[in-house]
Amino acid sequence: MRTPGGTVDPCPVGGPGLRFTREVRMVLLRRVIGDALRSRRQEQQRTLREVSTAANVSLGYLSEIERGQKEASSELLASICDALGAQLSEVLREVSDTVALAERMQGVLVPVGADAPAARPARRTRVTDGQVSVAVRQETPLKATLRTTRNVRSTRPGREVVRAA
Repeated sequence: MRTPGGTVDPCPVGGPGLRFTREVRMVLLRRVIGDALRSRRQEQQRTLREVSTAANVSLGYLSEIERGQKEASSELLASICDALGAQLSEVLREVSDTVALAERMQGVLVPVGADAPAARPARRTRVTDGQVSVAVRQETPLKATLRTTRNVRSTRPGREVVRAA
């Protein structure tokens, strides 16, 4: 099914005479937020200790947030973003784009509930909207690797920067 922008929708929900069912999938927001924070910290070549000190949070807790094991409060997230020199809205926009694309990927993410399917062979899927690309490699129903890439246009014409997380 084509979208108004001309791209192929990987998860159509219906059409003339056809009905599709969409599997229920769950993206853990804390993991996507953690990936975005870790990516920014590593781009700056800063250590966990430097950022945790600047954000006034323990090194261990910041590490758990980056690994998606703990959820940061809005105040703590704002403090971490400030320590990284990033606007909270930028980080949340990046997270939102990643989650939106991941939700569109058919049969890649782990279904929610007790009726999860049996393990499938490792499979790779890639979806892009022109600005953000999401690639997922699923090894088992409980193990998937999510890689996002964002194209950022430079203020100088003819130059494009690609940032991968």
